[in-house]
Amino acid sequence: MSELIVMLTYDDLTVRNAAEIFDKCKHSKAKFWGFKQAPLPIEEMRKLCAQMKSCGKTTFLEVVAYTEEEGISAAKVAHEAGFDVLMGTIYSDSIRDYCNSHHLKYMPFVGDVSGRPSVLKGEINDIIAEARAYESKGVFGIDLLGYRYVGDAVSLNKKLVEYINLPVCIAGSIDSFEKLDEVKNAFPWAFTIGSAFFDEKFGSDFAAQIDRVYDYMNSDS
Repeated sequence: MSELIVMLTYDDLTVRNAAEIFDKCKHSKAKFWGFKQAPLPIEEMRKLCAQMKSCGKTTFLEVVAYTEEEGISAAKVAHEAGFDVLMGTIYSDSIRDYCNSHHLKYMPFVGDVSGRPSVLKGEINDIIAEARAYESKGVFGIDLLGYRYVGDAVSLNKKLVEYINLPVCIAGSIDSFEKLDEVKNAFPWAFTIGSAFFDEKFGSDFAAQIDRVYDYMNSDS
């Protein structure tokens, strides 16, 4: 089963009441939780991350950053706030080295990523080759903005998971049961849902939506 990462974000920004929402949903079935670097101050991020971990959750900071300097800064924030996994950033050896030395798992973006909300461009074969290069450099996994891709998202998602031997997270814009079926078929390690829960794409109650998606992905249908 692909694991659901609940992202307390909307349009690639952490919602202001993220801690309140998590508290109401902490007993839902999702084991993985995360949010973005902006706009919460570091102290609020630290408290929310600690709250999640005290409930037995694995924590993810996804960073929309396109320079090495921004990526290093974000990695430092992830470490200081106590996250388990850093997702995003344009790959660099310096970010990887920082993550390795501070016990952070690193899952960089692949492809030509730009904008906020992010957009992914590039040829599928080139994106796969880039992911393989990062695999050889020892990253934990890959943050794939599959449904932000300007081309054939279904083909990209399936081929990347098939052709690399790393955890792949399909992140962003999963907002329907049709896409959940496509994710099931691609079978990544994990996938994120954030804005779609706030837009009530899977029901009317936040916690109930989480469990509905979790159960759907765990079913044989």
